[in-house]
Amino acid sequence: MLGDIGKSFMERTRYEYVGIPDQARGFPPPPVELPFKPSDTLVELPAPGEIRVGEFDLRRAIEARRSVRKYSRKPLSAEELSFLLWCTQGIREVVQKYITLRTVPSAGARHALETFLMINNVEGVDPGLYRFLPVEHKLCRLPTPEDFTEQFTAACLGQTFVAQSAVTFAWAAAAYRMTWRYGQRGYRYLHLDAGHVCQNLYLGAQAIGCGVCAIAAFSDEQVNRILGLDGDDLFAVYLAAVGKSRGGRQ
Repeated sequence: MLGDIGKSFMERTRYEYVGIPDQARGFPPPPVELPFKPSDTLVELPAPGEIRVGEFDLRRAIEARRSVRKYSRKPLSAEELSFLLWCTQGIREVVQKYITLRTVPSAGARHALETFLMINNVEGVDPGLYRFLPVEHKLCRLPTPEDFTEQFTAACLGQTFVAQSAVTFAWAAAAYRMTWRYGQRGYRYLHLDAGHVCQNLYLGAQAIGCGVCAIAAFSDEQVNRILGLDGDDLFAVYLAAVGKSRGGRQ
């Protein structure tokens, strides 16, 4: 019955149903990021070590955190976008080529999320669809339809603030990167990891005068199609719109 889907998911992902994951079977680990082609268009971003943002008290950021759905028309700078990407998926260290230590926690350091971006208003970056390459700290341009903003807004069930955002983040789960170690229970961890990432986006955005609104109400099928995801091994799990706050810092 449809009403039992959530309960069934929680039950069938208990530890007693995990079985022997591929890691324990000796299968090689999947790569830490999706591959890209030499012919793909890459966009340079300011390096994490070169990013300069103002000091912002952590307690103040936590106390002031709220969802913001109205943004000014002021663009984000490439440095500010780079900062937000570093806050949410920045790599501090690569260990043995298949483990990454990042700015956010992840179950078993699997970091199975891929960051996709719908960019509307970022200085120095053409509007369009992109994927973040965390190892290289660059953007990879994706095929982008002319009406990508309209399509993406429709996929978010017509929430108009998506079209008004400077950039909308879309986190997609590369499921096997997690289930390789944790089996079916790994599907729980994918969603937990997305929460960690989005919270860092909320807190980091305040340091650059931006507001954020997380989005869970979206058409999975439409978002996956727009971003070129297969919806099976790679699928969207969480979105968040970002834009300059109308009143400056929150």
